[in-house]
Amino acid sequence: MHGAGGGGADFGGRPDGGRGLPDVPDAWQPPRIRGRDDALGLVRAALRRLEGRPGPEVIVIEGVPGSGKTRLLDEACALARAAGVRAYKGGGDPDGQLVPMGPLLDALLATDAPVLDRSALRSGARAADHRSWLLREVGDRLEQAASKQPLVIAVDDVQWCDEATLRALHTLPELLSDRAVLWIVASRGEAPEAVRRTLDRLKETGASALSLTPLDSAAVADVVADLLSITPGPDVLEAARGAEGRPLLIVELVRGLREEGLLVRAGDQARLVGGRVPLRFRDSVDQRLRQVSEITQELVRVASALGRETPVGQLSELMDRKPGELRAAVREALATDLMVGDGVHLRFRHDLIREAVKAGIPTTVLLLLRRRAAELQLRHGVPEVEVAALVAESAEPGDRWAIGVLRRAAAALASDEPSMAAEISRRALDLARAGTEERGPLFAETVDLLRRSGRAAEARTLGDRALGEMLAPEAEGRVRLALARVAARRSFTDAARQCRDGLSLPALPAGLRAELLAMLCVALACGGDVEEAGRLIPAALRSVREAGNPAAEAAVLSGESVVWFYHHDMDLALRRIEESIALGGRAEGPTAPPAQQDPRPRAWRSLLRGAVGDTDGALELLDAQLRQGLFDGPDASRTVLMTRCRLFLDAGRLAEARAEAEAVLALPETDEGDEPADCADAAAHYVLGRTARHRGDLAGSRTAAEHARRMMADESALTRNTGAWLGALSADALGDREEVDRCTRYAADAFERPGPALAGPEDATDYVLYVRITLRAGLRDRAEAAVRAAERRAVAGPGFPVFAAAAAHARALLTDDVDLLRRAALLLADGPRRIARASVLEDLAVASAAAGEDAGEAAGEDAVGHLDRALDLYVRAGADRDVDRVRRRLRDLGVRRGATDGAGRFGLTAAEVRVVRLIAQGATNRAVAEALFLSPHTVSSHLRHAYAKLGVTSRVELARVFAELEGDVRADPRRADVSHGPADGR
Repeated sequence: MHGAGGGGADFGGRPDGGRGLPDVPDAWQPPRIRGRDDALGLVRAALRRLEGRPGPEVIVIEGVPGSGKTRLLDEACALARAAGVRAYKGGGDPDGQLVPMGPLLDALLATDAPVLDRSALRSGARAADHRSWLLREVGDRLEQAASKQPLVIAVDDVQWCDEATLRALHTLPELLSDRAVLWIVASRGEAPEAVRRTLDRLKETGASALSLTPLDSAAVADVVADLLSITPGPDVLEAARGAEGRPLLIVELVRGLREEGLLVRAGDQARLVGGRVPLRFRDSVDQRLRQVSEITQELVRVASALGRETPVGQLSELMDRKPGELRAAVREALATDLMVGDGVHLRFRHDLIREAVKAGIPTTVLLLLRRRAAELQLRHGVPEVEVAALVAESAEPGDRWAIGVLRRAAAALASDEPSMAAEISRRALDLARAGTEERGPLFAETVDLLRRSGRAAEARTLGDRALGEMLAPEAEGRVRLALARVAARRSFTDAARQCRDGLSLPALPAGLRAELLAMLCVALACGGDVEEAGRLIPAALRSVREAGNPAAEAAVLSGESVVWFYHHDMDLALRRIEESIALGGRAEGPTAPPAQQDPRPRAWRSLLRGAVGDTDGALELLDAQLRQGLFDGPDASRTVLMTRCRLFLDAGRLAEARAEAEAVLALPETDEGDEPADCADAAAHYVLGRTARHRGDLAGSRTAAEHARRMMADESALTRNTGAWLGALSADALGDREEVDRCTRYAADAFERPGPALAGPEDATDYVLYVRITLRAGLRDRAEAAVRAAERRAVAGPGFPVFAAAAAHARALLTDDVDLLRRAALLLADGPRRIARASVLEDLAVASAAAGEDAGEAAGEDAVGHLDRALDLYVRAGADRDVDRVRRRLRDLGVRRGATDGAGRFGLTAAEVRVVRLIAQGATNRAVAEALFLSPHTVSSHLRHAYAKLGVTSRVELARVFAELEGDVRADPRRADVSHGPADGR
């Protein structure tokens, strides 16, 4: 393309070739941002909101490479600092994804006011579960820093962030939702699925989304004019249109035109001269490289092959040159503005520049350079984990050295970064040729790593692929064992099927056979096939003991505990789970990371304690285990939240049960689509359905009914029967007797044999509720079956009053026996189960009121006393629907009690009061979580509810309002707790 002709004035020429153009600074300066007014306006508005209303502020920026994402993040940080806001910026690195939370750590450490403490990070590196510790540490430090002044956290190139960073970006904005923190994340539009899920979740929870489209013609003209300090002519603008509206490409194009002498000043405009224009970015980069010495070109190209940042010493070794020979080349590389650095380390000014240089290297040369770099780093003691990316890219099929490096790197990452470990293991699998000895074990290792990282669908797909190959029996058995563990989260039936298929293989090693048999026992017991599990357990115990596998023996003992539970022998069930936990602890070793420990046996022990009536003791036990860090692994959060929500439900602490259930469902989702829920999700939906029923929430009951129908389609007897029981309860709350009939049939068929009939683990007091709703639906034969089942349990467990109370209460409903009601009330008196106690007192009141019609005034007074105590318990439980019903019964007896919504102090529940009091005293969310043994998700849930009830939007307001209310209570005790007693029921 030609410009306005050769008649343009030459004002003495320029060393850079720009004839007659205004001077440019020697050091490269980023141009002014043009065409992004909307984006900058969004950032400025978010910064203003930080001053007045702390809360979740997240901006997600997406765009193609070179669209100005990095420049926009830099400008956002500059605006923040100008406004007195501390700003931190980091970014993903295509070769640095194996360092857990590397981008965030870089951001929070690389300033003169770092948020993190390097010495603490070094000591934390020795933590049992480094990833969980790191997330807590970053969250705590950010919360402390944000309590002093607002913060901006900018994370660039999210498409290259590691799993731990993605997890932090998903969880930290929510956990710090009441702090003045603005999160800005930027990613290329084409990003891996895990990144897309993270960005989508941020948007779903309220993040503002920005898509950087190409600059329009006016903005392009402004950028060019800024670069040239003179108005560009139409031919220059036509050339700039070849940059596709991407700011970085425009900058590089204009610099290339100027440096090649293709621009000249003609009057008050810059015009093109000559017959060629480097229309492509890569052309511009190549042209600038050709202007330097050959050794500098080699240095830049070798650096591009190695990574974003490269030590000069490593370059000298790879180039077979002495360090002194490269000093001039380093200075020349820095002078091109393609690279920046301090003479010791070099990095490319932008990833697109590195990619453009790298694209010019022949593939064979590139792979050879990366392989040599990997070998060099390993010789210098660099951990295999940090070299894995170089090895993975440079290896060829059949490269056994590379396969070994990658397998060891995957094993090292398995505890803290299972998803990244899975990718490395999968690459090793791709390199292993069919029929080689390492291929079968690699299949099993990769499937298990995918399972541990929550990618069950991928694990199943890979496992199915493995089973399609001609694997040796041992390799196939290990793959089937891995698939059984994958299946156990969703379908115990599938898990058992995989174990049976594995056990049918010939010539299995004794140790593998023992593991398969142990897993089969656990799957059968937990899935509800109690009788078959009981038959297999003696043989399984002999097998695992002969194999000397204490971890597998611990698993069998946990399965045996479940079997004894459904045979109603609670003493043996409790004894076996204690033996299982003790044996498992010895097998794992005292230093085993929590991530490697199975959280389920400890959770089952707490559920067992709750099932026999000791919900307070069960919760205290769970809290003690949390203090010891025994629920810190990747799979443990879901398990412990599931356990707590169920225990709170059984204890009649509905607000806490609801908050924990919501926290279960708020955890990052898996990739399971519309498949039946896993055990934790099923338990959460069950608890939410039960709390909806007690609160009179019909919409919640309808939602629970939908989840119940899905659960009833599951193959597992446990999930199926839990769904049926939830469906029956929801149908009863909605007045659908036909659905009650359909759903209660499941339990009626199961009462006469060992195994789950209602929700697992069964709560004895549910038999009472089953009798109540089946009698109401006219299904007396089913009510009688439930009474018999409750009485069998009471006979089998004479040392547990809750069983005897449930049996007496159930029989009393069937026979209208007031003496049995009194016995049940006496057995439950002063116990922790609020709703069970209230229910029997309410029934006793109704019976006393009926007797009062004949027996006189004393019986009526007894009825009022029973109802008053029931009302107190229902209020403390937060059971609004039950409260309304009891108040109506009292009115029928001529007694009026003050209206209440079931709340505790100031309209808050007891749990909310505990959280708010600590927050008002200045505690962080993490400190509250640790003090009260809650998850941060649960603390956030309580805070959201408290904010809404008190009409506040910040911690400052919360502290002020709460202090005023507490002051009012001290002045007027009548304003205190409407629950007439200790909030915790003691």
